[in-house]
Amino acid sequence: MPERQPGCSGGRCPGRWAAPRQRSSHSPAVDPGLHVRLRGSVRRDRGPQPDRRSRGPGSRLDSVERRQLLHRGSSRRARAVTIEQLNAELIDCRSCPRLVAWREQVAVSKRAAFRDSDYWGRPVPGFGDPAARLVIVGLAPAAHGANRTGRMFTGDRSGDWLFRALHRAGFANQAEAVDRADGLEIRDCYITAMVHCAPPDNKPTTEEKATCASWLERELDLLASARVIVVLGQLAYVQVLRRYGSDAPRPRPRFGHGQEVPIGGGGPLVIASYHPSQQNTFTGRLTEDMLDAVFSRARRSLGG
Repeated sequence: MPERQPGCSGGRCPGRWAAPRQRSSHSPAVDPGLHVRLRGSVRRDRGPQPDRRSRGPGSRLDSVERRQLLHRGSSRRARAVTIEQLNAELIDCRSCPRLVAWREQVAVSKRAAFRDSDYWGRPVPGFGDPAARLVIVGLAPAAHGANRTGRMFTGDRSGDWLFRALHRAGFANQAEAVDRADGLEIRDCYITAMVHCAPPDNKPTTEEKATCASWLERELDLLASARVIVVLGQLAYVQVLRRYGSDAPRPRPRFGHGQEVPIGGGGPLVIASYHPSQQNTFTGRLTEDMLDAVFSRARRSLGG
């Protein structure tokens, strides 16, 4: 068990991470059924430009770093102050041409089993309780799962595993998630991903991960009550620890199922899990008992 910070009691620490709990949310923080667009004038600029002087003569930023800097600059044009505002901004994002093309192509071509479905086909926002103490971070929406339904982990096999586990742990009112009108309620929990658009072959590029990192950073800033972050898969694990910078341990602890990493400065406890992908569940690398153990640990850390 990670060592508690001085002054902590009952599993909670003072400071910005110990914001008071609010009632749970019965629906996504923004209704994905509405394509909300931000209004009002927005100053158009290119954001911060790379400073090559500190890198020596002739040095250049690589394309990933340059794109991330420009994206972060543009994201500050109309700064969201609530999760609802952030998600309204998010669903209009078209920063990654490959992801935009793929998510929209899939929404038109569809899978035969879902040919009568109206695909969401846009960035998928996180959903749940904005005052949640538990945050779950996955990889990206599945092409015919969340990219179809418009809600994270909804309508695919990975979600079947996740919501059964959340139901058993008391974080969800039911064990299945099929669409946005299925009556699902998640309690004291918020679910998001490190990339918000479905990538081809479930593999976002390095540049796409860097571009989407600012969305995750802003989400975690707004989820100020978070005490535990469960990361599903190694990529999400690395991205979340990177977000906390110097507050995360160095060297970075090796990823493994059940690995626990306390974040300094009164930050949350990060718990790693194998992703409930079919590759992991069909091969037995991840079992339901293993997933249950992660959420049981999260529940204990929150005080039962």
